[in-house]
Parts: sequence; structure tokens; C-alpha cells
Amino acid sequence: MRLPCDHTPCYTASASAEGKCTDYFLNEGAEMKQINALAALVALGVVTFGTASMSGAQQTGGNEDELEIRKVIVEMTEGFNNHDGKAAARMYAPDARFVSVRGDMMNGHAGIEKGLSAILSGRAKNATQRTMDVTVRFIRPDVALANVTNELSGLVAPDGHALPSHQELSLRVFVKEAGVWQIAAFHNTLVAPFAPPPR
Repeated sequence: MRLPCDHTPCYTASASAEGKCTDYFLNEGAEMKQINALAALVALGVVTFGTASMSGAQQTGGNEDELEIRKVIVEMTEGFNNHDGKAAARMYAPDARFVSVRGDMMNGHAGIEKGLSAILSGRAKNATQRTMDVTVRFIRPDVALANVTNELSGLVAPDGHALPSHQELSLRVFVKEAGVWQIAAFHNTLVAPFAPPPR
């Protein structure tokens, strides 16, 4: 960078040269501040635009994708009602995690299939599910959350006595891999299990 003080470094210049150098660097500093401010505005604009675009993408999912997710949910219910552990677990990702309404945890596709098969051949061998409500929300175009409310009847307790019908609410995390919607996580809970009995 050429200096306006006879090319003499400021630390060896005369007093007048120092004055010129000081003025130069003050002016240069002001210009740099303006450039930095402009760069900051441009960066802010890019970030804001990118965030807005991503936000829009996160909240939108194609109708076809939602229909595919709802179809998978129907297949899960059918697999349960047919007491077919393999069919009920077909849609889980290889590294998926399943948490039952009782807090039992199953890991991986193979573990989930084994666990569901045990449930469906044991305490739920005569049980049926009826889907009452489904909501789907897209977090990203390839990630969606589904809340599913089912009414479950026909379960038996460990001692063999029949349990009353009840409602369960599950949260299912769907991820789209290679064009296919799979479940990455499933968590189930009772709906209002401590509600007071009706009078």
C-alpha cells in the first residue's frame, strides 16, 4: 500500500509527514468502517433471506408427502389389528427407537419387530386399534411430526383380566430417506390417565 508521505514509514517521518500519515490512516479507518458496515448489512440480508427461505421450507410439505405419511400410519394400524409384528414394524428406520405406552424401549428395526411381535402375540393378541385423529406437521421437507390418537380395546393385564378401552396419543417422527418415509422415533402415552372418573 502506497503512503501519501513521500513513501516514508510513519515511524521515521518528519512531523509534517506524520501529520499526513495520521490523516491518511484516519480517513482510511473511516472508509474501512463504512465498508465493514456495508458488508455487515449484506451478510445480514443473506442470513435473513436464507432463514426466511428455510423457515418457509420447514413449514411446507407436499400434499403427496402428507398422503404418504398418512398411508404409513394406516399400515401401522392394520399391522397391529392383524397382530402381525413384522407388518407393524416394516416402516421403522434401521436405527429407530420405539417407546411403548408402558415405557418399554425398543431399539433398531430388528428390536422393534421382535418387541411388537411379542406384544401382539401376548397381552395384545385380541386387541384392536381405532384411529381417532391424525395431525401431520412438517419440520423440514424431509422431516415430519405426526400426532396420532388411537382408541385401544381388548388388552389384558399381566394377570389375565381384561382392561377397559382407553385412548393413547403417540408422537411419530418421520424422515424421508431415498424417497421413502420411515419412522425414526415413536413415543406413546395414555390420554389423561389420571383424569377423575365421571360422576
